Amino acid sequence: MRRLAPNAIIGGLLIGILLLVALIQQFWTPHDPMKLNFMARLVAPSADFLLGTDEFGRDVLSRLMMGASASVSIALMTVALAVFLGTTIGLLSGYSRGLVDRVIMMFNDALLAFPGMLLALGLLSVFGANKYGIIVALGVAYTPSVARVVRGAVLSLREREFVRASRTMGFSEGYTMLRHVLPNSLAPLIVLATSMFGWTLLSESALSFLGLGVPPPAPTWGNMLAAGRPYIEQAPWLAIFPGLCISLTLLGINLLGDALRDRLDPQMRGTA
Repeated sequence: MRRLAPNAIIGGLLIGILLLVALIQQFWTPHDPMKLNFMARLVAPSADFLLGTDEFGRDVLSRLMMGASASVSIALMTVALAVFLGTTIGLLSGYSRGLVDRVIMMFNDALLAFPGMLLALGLLSVFGANKYGIIVALGVAYTPSVARVVRGAVLSLREREFVRASRTMGFSEGYTMLRHVLPNSLAPLIVLATSMFGWTLLSESALSFLGLGVPPPAPTWGNMLAAGRPYIEQAPWLAIFPGLCISLTLLGINLLGDALRDRLDPQMRGTA
């Protein structure tokens, strides 16, 4: 039995804490994250407010917990949408080949030519700056990357012996695709999905920082960071703690992604 690598332990611990905080927030926070208290504006971290308060007297820790829940839900739904769309497109393209493959990849490559954030900004202008608009915009923006990875895996699998055997036994192309090709394409897809979770969280934070994310007063780490910018000298904790949450989460995702790659990629086994 292989021992867990240090990056898997540290990454799993950081992501586990994030998920636990997002779950706990659904039932309990130290203070009401939406309650205004002008008598406690910009209070430094103390026993009453462990991470201080913001310009409206709201508890920063409670809002960070609520922001974690929002960020996790947006990232998970975005990744799920991108994986579903990208896997469907990549599977059809790689397995069909020929004209179907060329047409699908032509549109896919055209979308890949746009930077993901620029494409998301364009889609947000159509769907609107809200939670579900962000999910659709980022999901569509990251779909071409998933489609490209899945297509590459399918192209390497469609001529393998077990796929030929399935055809010889009389099974339909759809059954062969779903029963034999898709399951064997999951390893690179899992690694990509893990990385995409981090990309999505960072993109959502960037959009919220620019004022195009979840509208206030609902907290996300990005809009908390943007709101704390004017008070960076007077109340530095307003920018430090949201930025630290984003950094630690991305660190955990990258470490966990590296560990999954080492575990699932045969070329990486035994090299770490």
